[in-house]
Amino acid sequence: MEKKRYTLEGLDCAGCAAKIEAAVSKADFAESASVDFMHKRLTVQLKDGAGDVRDDIQKIADSVTSGVQVKEFSHEHEHHHEHHHEHHHEHHHDHDGACCCGHDHEHEHEHEHEHTHEQGHSHEHEHGHSHEHGGELSGTMVVTTILALIAGGVGIASSLIAFPSHETVSAAAYVAAIVLAGYDVMISGVKSVCRLRLDESALMAIAMVAAALLGEFFEGAMVAVLYRIGEWLEDKAVDNSRRSIEALAEIRPDTAHVVRSGGSVETLHAEQVRVEDCIVIHPHERIPLDCVVTEGQSAVDSSALTGESLPLAAEEGTELLSGMMNGDGTLTARVTRRYEDSAAARIIRLVTESTENKGSAEKFVTRFAVVYTPIVVGLAVLIAVIPPLLHMGSFHDFIFRALTFLVASCPCAIVISVPLAFFSAIGGASKLGVLVKGGNFAEALAKARAIAFDKTGTVTEGKPAVHDVRSEDGFTIEQVAQMAAAAEAQSVHPYAQAIRAYAGEIKNAAQYHDYKEISGHGVSCEDGAHKKILCGGAKFMKQNGIALPDGAKAQAYVAYDGRLAGSLFISDSASQGAKTAIDELKQLGLSTIAMLTGDGHDAARQVADSVGITDYRAELLPEDKVAAVSAMKDEGMVTVFVGDGINDAPVLAAADVGVAMGLGSGAAIEAADIVLSSNSLGTLPRAIRHFRKAMGIIKGNIAFALAVKAAVLLAAAFGYAPMWAAVFADVGVCLICVANASRLIHPRV
Repeated sequence: MEKKRYTLEGLDCAGCAAKIEAAVSKADFAESASVDFMHKRLTVQLKDGAGDVRDDIQKIADSVTSGVQVKEFSHEHEHHHEHHHEHHHEHHHDHDGACCCGHDHEHEHEHEHEHTHEQGHSHEHEHGHSHEHGGELSGTMVVTTILALIAGGVGIASSLIAFPSHETVSAAAYVAAIVLAGYDVMISGVKSVCRLRLDESALMAIAMVAAALLGEFFEGAMVAVLYRIGEWLEDKAVDNSRRSIEALAEIRPDTAHVVRSGGSVETLHAEQVRVEDCIVIHPHERIPLDCVVTEGQSAVDSSALTGESLPLAAEEGTELLSGMMNGDGTLTARVTRRYEDSAAARIIRLVTESTENKGSAEKFVTRFAVVYTPIVVGLAVLIAVIPPLLHMGSFHDFIFRALTFLVASCPCAIVISVPLAFFSAIGGASKLGVLVKGGNFAEALAKARAIAFDKTGTVTEGKPAVHDVRSEDGFTIEQVAQMAAAAEAQSVHPYAQAIRAYAGEIKNAAQYHDYKEISGHGVSCEDGAHKKILCGGAKFMKQNGIALPDGAKAQAYVAYDGRLAGSLFISDSASQGAKTAIDELKQLGLSTIAMLTGDGHDAARQVADSVGITDYRAELLPEDKVAAVSAMKDEGMVTVFVGDGINDAPVLAAADVGVAMGLGSGAAIEAADIVLSSNSLGTLPRAIRHFRKAMGIIKGNIAFALAVKAAVLLAAAFGYAPMWAAVFADVGVCLICVANASRLIHPRV
């Protein structure tokens, strides 16, 4: 199945977004669909053989609303502004480092790169929204709104003064206010009615025209003016929220200074820089690409990526990630990842695509909006017709009540505020150093009651070291270390790295061959004499028939040709802040906190005791970890697993929420649902508190919006609600909910 994304240009109605999502989801070509109203983006999981479906989606959009253009989406259009890059500038700086990588690439950059970035805002408003381009009133709309307010003021003054013919003057003034403030809504509403659609603009247009026809000119004027002002304020609040999140794109620099042979420096677009190229990072510039420092010293601010306020000391050998901000020193560095694979690019993709994975609250809102609107329209018709036929009052009175009922019924407060709350919460979490792939994972993390940790690199620093080597059966310590390093030569396990670091350069490395690694067990190879060397834990040795001394407690053993050659004792200290993080998780009410590791019982107990974990399980294979997490889930607890994202891919997938540590590995980001970009466990309890707060705000918004609407709908049905109160129940409630949800952009946990 193929996943396709489309931009829905001109989509300004949250209710219409929900209807488009529902309609596309039911289409023959789609397995599922999700509309991200904040980014005006549609993601469709296509059925096999669906082909190009853009025209089909356009027809669906046209059947729901007018003015929406369906266009192919590209990641190159995410900056939300236009760049025109001329890439043939060569800047010669005094730079003593020449090319640190010892090679030179020939680049041809005489072409112009033009990026037409989507604005993410509508240029054609068919829903009565009184704004253009992200909440900014056009000059015409400013003038007409002011004139509408003046006309309304004249109407009110005429009514108060009560001079001869004041009723005629007041009515004329109110009609002028309706036309000036509501002409765009009426045009859009007429189009919707002609297409037999009752969207927000249609409801408002019907209310304004009907109020005037019924002689309720003041009510009609109030609807027009309040709706225009309220919609502008609402769109302004939504746009501010969107811009705050989109500011993340600023952490990804567009250009890099590439070192050429002879010491010249050429400024290129970052997309054109190759792996192994050398770049110069000037003081107070953002790091353009993931790289390793080869020359210079500086203090680097990593807070934009990790949320960590303390500067990182950068010197030769220090790994830097794109998006970090250089301090006062000039650095030369070797590029290690392409532009599209850099940390900043991955973060931006993660945050912007997170809205595709919706939580149950968002899915409820979509279903609610689709079902709710036909029900309230039906009730409004019954209110307008049945009571007069039963001689309970005049048609004039009950038609007005029905109109008020319709105006109050619009579900936009919920349809906009719930996705915005998730959007804001996920964006706010990124400022804490927590990257979340979707609202469903944010929701699950908020509900978490059980959490399991991998040990190495998660609870510990991930930098184990060999502190003792013992030999057996006539072998020397050096031979044990050399054989272990040879067997572990191709392994990426932290223990393998520790063993290689201890042994140093492997003697006669060319003679070793036939490397094999059994995940979770151990490794093997053969030497020049075709003798098998094994390196692994006690269980691995026993599986291969190697006898171990009683009470063996080493972390790794080495066997040669079926005989135990020696043992290596490896230790890794608990990471800074791990104990504090565990204590905070206990305070948050998590009922189960466990550590799952493939290491021996002694090493596991030592680390678990140091951080306050009482439930630890050692010598586990990957499938054992999966079984342990599955058992937690079977107890009905939402379960989180925290690991490195590479070796723990199966258990990360098995957990309700898989959390990976750090940004260094692309595999970690792919495997996990949440990434702690700060590489610190201390951010995990902060993330849980943040998303619990978010779920509280979401539930509060839903309850508040439904309560106010229910009250106004009942009052309207019984004739106690003026139409301006119905406008407040629509636009005013939506504005309050949006403002409440927007607080999550700036987390305080």
